[in-house]
Amino acid sequence: MQRQKFHITAQKGWINDPNGPVFYKDYYHVFFQYHPYSTQWGPMHWGHVRSKDFVKWEYLPVALTPGDEIDKDGCFSGSAAVVGERLYLMYTGVVNRDGKCFQSQCIAFSDDGVRFEKYPKIVIGRDLLPEGFSPCDFRDPCVFEKDGAFYALVAARKGDSSDILLFRSPDLRNWQCKGPVLDYPSTGKMIECPCWSEKEKLLLYSDQFSLPKGAEHLNIHSNFYRAGTLDCAAAKFSTEKEGIVDYGFDFYAAQFFANTEKAVMIAWMQMWDRNIPCRNEGFAGMLTLPRYVENRNGAFYQTPVSLEKYAYSSERFEKRNFAGTIETKGKIYELIIEGKGVKKFVLEVKKSDTETTKIEIKEGFLVFDRSQSGERIDGAEKDELSLAHIRKMPLNDAENPDMHIAVDRFSVEIFSEGKAMSNTVYPKADADGVTLNVAAEFIVMKLNRLNFS
Repeated sequence: MQRQKFHITAQKGWINDPNGPVFYKDYYHVFFQYHPYSTQWGPMHWGHVRSKDFVKWEYLPVALTPGDEIDKDGCFSGSAAVVGERLYLMYTGVVNRDGKCFQSQCIAFSDDGVRFEKYPKIVIGRDLLPEGFSPCDFRDPCVFEKDGAFYALVAARKGDSSDILLFRSPDLRNWQCKGPVLDYPSTGKMIECPCWSEKEKLLLYSDQFSLPKGAEHLNIHSNFYRAGTLDCAAAKFSTEKEGIVDYGFDFYAAQFFANTEKAVMIAWMQMWDRNIPCRNEGFAGMLTLPRYVENRNGAFYQTPVSLEKYAYSSERFEKRNFAGTIETKGKIYELIIEGKGVKKFVLEVKKSDTETTKIEIKEGFLVFDRSQSGERIDGAEKDELSLAHIRKMPLNDAENPDMHIAVDRFSVEIFSEGKAMSNTVYPKADADGVTLNVAAEFIVMKLNRLNFS
């Protein structure tokens, strides 16, 4: 069975949104939406892994299972908070009744980070919703502590649009609604998975059926950021800058880790309304490599966590004009590239006689092409680039690029200038060649060959 080596997947079954990433009792914990009984989406559980270094993950027992009166039809996405020595999870409980879906916010807690007990009552229910907001689309709480009180940002739909509601509590059990916070609406039909970093003054949210914007935003379900200020007293967010979080095919439901010194983000490396070929391997879906995130004067800047400690060998190349093969000796590796005066750059990975995944600098863009990457992945997008299986990321300085490329069995993540492209690919097992065709004053490339056995 072929599996990812340094990305979180389900051991079996379905996985989507990361939930409640948090640092607690010497471990980084990640929970995730999980259906253990099928590779199709189903009644949502919370799967659970932990790590010492963001890279090598240990599987733990399922943290939350649906079935109680408040969540009998699903434990949907949420977040985590550390209060004293206790870890709290805040999640959306789903109950289907009389042909309708009701969503409400619930609490669970743990004193060891492994075994969780649910608080038996709904803590934020439909009785706290402002007029016009739907109890059927009211989910994904982001809980945080500020100035001696607890707050929760919760996505909620109102008619054909949605907003993010702010709630306040003195004790995580008794809440009041402060109101909707966005200073202007999103372009989609339903916001999901809001997340706030007080350290970096960054608000993340996913948006279903959001309007496309040029070649930079083509996924119909996309992840956005807003840099600005969140005034909890006034329940208002003031946007200074905004943009897309990731330029690739496969990125959704990004969340910041709670209780970390630096802002660290992880997301679902998949997309709704697409086929998922790894079902053939007994699992469906995966999470991204975690990334460090900074707010640089309103710009969203991200860099991947280091994989170098897992390199069993490294090589450094310096080239001027080069067209040839790079020997990776395996299917998992990272490439760190710096160039000057680049006139031509074409890197092909996951390459065989019949398959290839192409990364090219062209007309000021970093272009990712998975049209020949193996098993075909089709989605709901019908624009010209999507039908050609291409994504493009703008570069500020295409002639002097810096890149960090992380290649796992079924994924290629590209980082450059603080931006990122996250993509899944499903080539055959023998497609592990790498070629580079470059014309430049110089290209410096470091290859780290990775081993996680």
